[in-house]
Amino acid sequence: MYMRLTIQLFALSLWLTACGGGQQTATEEVTESALPAWALGEFVRPEGKNPVITPNPESRFDCPMRQASVGWEESDTFNPAAVVKDDTICVLYRAEDNSATGIGMRTSRIGLAQTTDGVTMIRRAAPVMYPAEDNAKAYEWEGGCEDPRVAVTEDGLYVMLYTAWNRDVPRLSVATSRDLLTWEKHGPAFAKAYDGRFKDMACKSGSIVTKLVDGHQVITKVNGKYLMYWGEHMVAVATSDDLIEWTPVLNDQNELLGLIYPREHYFDSALTECGPPALLTEHGILLLYNGKNETDDRRDPRFTAGTYSAGQVLFDAQDPYKVLGRLDMPFFRPMADFEKSGQYVDGTVFLEGLTFYHGKWYLYYGCADSMVGVAIYDPAQKKQ
Repeated sequence: MYMRLTIQLFALSLWLTACGGGQQTATEEVTESALPAWALGEFVRPEGKNPVITPNPESRFDCPMRQASVGWEESDTFNPAAVVKDDTICVLYRAEDNSATGIGMRTSRIGLAQTTDGVTMIRRAAPVMYPAEDNAKAYEWEGGCEDPRVAVTEDGLYVMLYTAWNRDVPRLSVATSRDLLTWEKHGPAFAKAYDGRFKDMACKSGSIVTKLVDGHQVITKVNGKYLMYWGEHMVAVATSDDLIEWTPVLNDQNELLGLIYPREHYFDSALTECGPPALLTEHGILLLYNGKNETDDRRDPRFTAGTYSAGQVLFDAQDPYKVLGRLDMPFFRPMADFEKSGQYVDGTVFLEGLTFYHGKWYLYYGCADSMVGVAIYDPAQKKQ
């Protein structure tokens, strides 16, 4: 059932070195056969258009946390969500300030860019989500708001799942909006579940299940409840009645139910981190996820140690905890120079934004934790 793609390694000596667990990159060429019928793709980078969002040192913002004007997107702009509003693609991206400080000591805010062709971005001058004197202060100061995923209900409520980072515990948190400009923060997604058992658990990366309705991608229910896949060290699952309060699903040992895990000697040997909103299709529930390659002897020697590439997994629509299929090779991986530079030189394509627009799928992703790229899949061109 699983798809295996052919790998041809031209530099045998590099491959042998890589098998020893070092940081070297295997010189590789991937000859891809068609994806299985249930998978989404193939995604193609539009020639000469990437990256579509890059840092802007000129942008200034009067920060309520700093009580000063800051260059809120001067360092890095990456890890974007994407959703359609008023026949326009809206990309909500993570931006970091303060390029004079090291990684981990900056503040993240969420900016908004809009496009009607998928690649030409018109950006707002100020962020739309940021740490402030509000009910989320304890969770967001001073690390900020990171890595959004956004989906919309049929009646136009936009739901953002993002990481609230106080430089102590990362928490998967919820915010909602009707216009993508003004957001109501609801706090940690799991705050009330099981009497607060998971309120202070380190967690991130929530992918709400969506479906296509008359060409529009909207949030849907599964077995009578909203469903979210989440997590990075494994893919877990949670349900909700209102899209704000979420209850993690537990196993028969009363612990978090894990659906898939990292696999030794595969591209996802270190992490399986949920990507954009999942998609209910005729085949089942499709989740695109971000897989990280290990740096030790558990790694996949065909790819650079530490590389982030992208996988797909299919769950049963009637039993959304049951895996029906999983790609053994990444369907999308770092190829361009800007995907192998910046903050993360091992190479990163980090998927968070997937939206259906004018008959095509637009996939927005973070490039090496530094810029935003896009790849496009036209179902009319799908290989048989």
